[in-house]
Amino acid sequence: MIETDVAVIGAGAAGTAAAFHLAAAGHSVSVLEAEPSGRIKPCGGGMASSVQNWFPFDLTPAVDDVIRRVDFSWCLEDPVVADLPGEAPFWIVRREHLDRLLLDQAVSAGATLHRPFRVTCLERNDACWTLKSEQGEPIQARAVVIADGSGSPWPQQVGIGPRSLHMASTLSVRLEGLGALTPGTARFEFGLVHHGFAWAFPLADGINVGVGTFIGRDVADSETILSALLPDLGFSADAGLRQQASLRVWNGHSPLHSDGVMAVGDAASLCDPFLAEGLRPALMSGCEAAKHLDRWLRGEERSLHGYSREMRQRWGDSMAWGRRIAQVFYRFPGVGYQLGVKRPTAPRRIAQILSGEMGYGDIAQRVIRRLLLQRN
Repeated sequence: MIETDVAVIGAGAAGTAAAFHLAAAGHSVSVLEAEPSGRIKPCGGGMASSVQNWFPFDLTPAVDDVIRRVDFSWCLEDPVVADLPGEAPFWIVRREHLDRLLLDQAVSAGATLHRPFRVTCLERNDACWTLKSEQGEPIQARAVVIADGSGSPWPQQVGIGPRSLHMASTLSVRLEGLGALTPGTARFEFGLVHHGFAWAFPLADGINVGVGTFIGRDVADSETILSALLPDLGFSADAGLRQQASLRVWNGHSPLHSDGVMAVGDAASLCDPFLAEGLRPALMSGCEAAKHLDRWLRGEERSLHGYSREMRQRWGDSMAWGRRIAQVFYRFPGVGYQLGVKRPTAPRRIAQILSGEMGYGDIAQRVIRRLLLQRN
């Protein structure tokens, strides 16, 4: 039996962020990763540069491009071009590079990596948790951080997170070369995707393309969508490495902790229900979880309730409004594009939301009223 202060299930962005801060605070940390080696993650990879403030080391080695301009389109036409404000740059990363950077920093701070270690049993015994796998010795931990993504069974098992999951369906594509996309420019396409949108984010020598739907379970006819979108970006319709996924999005206020256990990132259903932003809440939750877990382990906090409270204030209150906007916008996307995206102030507002300078609550009532009045 391996004993540790904290077992972190999953070596993605949220888990490794938590692992780094906990190890740096002097706690013994075991990171449990199911995959035997790193894999390509062709998800969007966009995050606000302001996340740098949460780490004492440089994140820019994982940054492939800095977005200064956003091109919007409706069914590949009716373009809107927006220059983002210089004070709020948006970074594009390769997820596999960011995850590796954070993991290396966690290990350097003293965390131990167990790989492959796919958790098959998570049990509470007295004041500790026991985690078992088909590979390696069982691990006994005073606390557990659940960070193994949208497919995690553990939040429901330990009774944390939303009672009902709201799943977005995504299809991501990693392409070599930039095609028709300009460095420093992101692309958002509305109209082709029923109840969702498509995106294209530039990398140093490639593009991450994605198609997502946020109302309903599946991307309807995703291959037809890509057969139109990819040629418009300068690629053949069948190009790229493809990956389908179901993504947990925010679905109401809920506790993200229990006795000695907390969920972070996608496992905590923190993904933005409107813009599908997942990296910033993943990193935010990992850092916030580590702060409260450190205090709990030292006996300075009696419970982990402070983590759930802080994530509600910092993230959930805004997402409650984002969810309302998404429910209206994606049901009436044509109206949303005309009254939202094409408004002169809209691109700046989107940039401010993505950077954390503004929350959905700051604009939600005006946006929803405008959409509903126009619809009626």
